Amino acid sequence: MTTDRFSAQQQRMATGTGFIAALDQSGGSTPKALAAYGIVDSWSSDDEMFDLMHAMRSRIIMSPAFTGEQVLGAILFEMTMDRMVDGRPTAEYLWEHLNVVPFLKVDKGLEPAVDGVQLMKPMPDLDALCERAVAAGIYGTKMRSVIATSEPGPIQRIVEQQCAVARQICEHGLVPIIEPEVDITIADKDAAEHVLRGALLDALDAHDHDVKVMLKLSIPSTDDLYAPCIAHPNVIRVVALSGGYSREEANERLSRQHGMIASFSRALTEGLHADQTDEEFDATLAATIAGIVAASAP
Repeated sequence: MTTDRFSAQQQRMATGTGFIAALDQSGGSTPKALAAYGIVDSWSSDDEMFDLMHAMRSRIIMSPAFTGEQVLGAILFEMTMDRMVDGRPTAEYLWEHLNVVPFLKVDKGLEPAVDGVQLMKPMPDLDALCERAVAAGIYGTKMRSVIATSEPGPIQRIVEQQCAVARQICEHGLVPIIEPEVDITIADKDAAEHVLRGALLDALDAHDHDVKVMLKLSIPSTDDLYAPCIAHPNVIRVVALSGGYSREEANERLSRQHGMIASFSRALTEGLHADQTDEEFDATLAATIAGIVAASAP
């Protein structure tokens, strides 16, 4: 990626308004995403399943409702990065045609739960994937772990793993989105989020201030809990995942968080259906995007 392109994308992510569209459903979550879209058991192989998923993503990206005026960035699945949208590589189409900053999901899924947390599976090919991402014009990456406890030890292990991988990604000139998701269903969610905030701030303070990252976090139970993370000099942006909340509830909760913007996946595609006409699809997506943008407003 050229220095000029990276600088333009960095400036856009740091100061732009809107939200980040999470279009990164992987192999495990693709059947569920397609079912919500109205496509059930309509494929005979994984290749056909991913073709259907890419068609859905392309329909979203090419919709007149999906513009850089409201969408700051888009997180892609690896296969989406490698495919075309309207005859152009996906990342190129997003940035050159829409002014939307492209990100890439790099994690390979989660380990089984131990002590209330799920660490990321090993990523032995991460360096090679980052090199491909840079060549494709990707600006940053995203990786997810899950927290379902308020115990400090396991949460610290999550943060340490995320930060170690983030440092590796930064060496390639990419900006990592660190995503330690707190399960919204646990009884001690608020306590877990307070512990996580402390661990994140300690980790951020330990890094050189030239190392820039983003954070993707569950919408906190205590409003503006992550304000110190948003203000931290190492952090470009803090974004929110919907985490299982309905879009309406996610938007309402997010609207109370100052400086936090959305990065929704399921909540973004809620209401979209394969059988909708283009007019119906575009109108539904436009209404969805308007609501998410409003909830992400400063």
